Amino acid sequence: MHVPELRTTVVGSYPVPTWLAAQPSTPHLRDALLVVLKTQELAGLDVIADGELSRFNVNHPETNGMIDYFIAPMTGIDTALTREETERFRSQSGMGFRAQPAGVVRGKVGEGTLNLPAAWRSVKDLTTRPLKFTFTSPYMLAKTLCDEHYRDLRALTMDLAEVLRRQIAAIDAPVLQMDEAHLPGHIADAAWAHEPLNHVWGGVRGMRGLHLCFGNYGGQSIQKGFWRDLVPFLNKLHVDHLVLEFARRGYEELPAFKELRPDIALGLGVIDIKDNEVESPDTVAQRIEHAVGVLGAARVQWVHPDCGFWMLHRTVADRKMAALVAGRDLFLGHATSETPPTV
Repeated sequence: MHVPELRTTVVGSYPVPTWLAAQPSTPHLRDALLVVLKTQELAGLDVIADGELSRFNVNHPETNGMIDYFIAPMTGIDTALTREETERFRSQSGMGFRAQPAGVVRGKVGEGTLNLPAAWRSVKDLTTRPLKFTFTSPYMLAKTLCDEHYRDLRALTMDLAEVLRRQIAAIDAPVLQMDEAHLPGHIADAAWAHEPLNHVWGGVRGMRGLHLCFGNYGGQSIQKGFWRDLVPFLNKLHVDHLVLEFARRGYEELPAFKELRPDIALGLGVIDIKDNEVESPDTVAQRIEHAVGVLGAARVQWVHPDCGFWMLHRTVADRKMAALVAGRDLFLGHATSETPPTV
């Protein structure tokens, strides 16, 4: 049985080392980046990430790097909100998990002092392994804002996409991964959300990946929906591969991806990041084997955790990464010996 390249990677985040959180400083941040990158190298991952530590603010270590890091530096957005604005945001459907918005949009959104290329330069030379650069989707950013200017989610999302496009165009990472954890729970917006996402992709030089999940907020899923409903949206995207959550949800929806465009590779979540139990290599190999049996080896080209590791203890995250690689290798050993996959 011929098996195309089946690469291992992470989604992005890694537990912040306790010594960095306790004594945040620029030298300690660089040390932490080296530790995170070397840990992934030793695990044997094919494509690694910076653990989202390039977003870590040594002056405000509690800042949410997935949202506030991108939002706060932009022009047109104010992070000081009135009580009325906060209450209005909390009344929006699907946003009850957030105590308050990331900011309020008071004017046309612009880049401001956001500098993603500088973040990339701070990590790109710290490893010889292929390194991905991750960033949050313009749709996800828009959903976390109280909009007092556009009063139009689609228009706001497109202007956020323009900001990201300009930034991402200057980054020469081998893989650029956009993260989106809101859209799977707001399927009605999928009718137009491909437009701003594709606008960002227009500036990408490297391989384009999209991570979709149903949320990982405090170890909980926060969105409800089905992958099958998103397939038409996925087929409109200018992406090379997807990075999708499966281990926690199960693999019953795999047949829906038979309708996915042939040129889009599937990334398969085989590690549950909402559970401290470490998967065995056998379990990982069986999950891969099942997916290949359903969709074929040409479709499944990446394996990874369901989402980021930020909520786990480092010892658990490290063992899960090792299991991911060992399970992939075990599957490849079976496949190259021409053992037919089971469904």
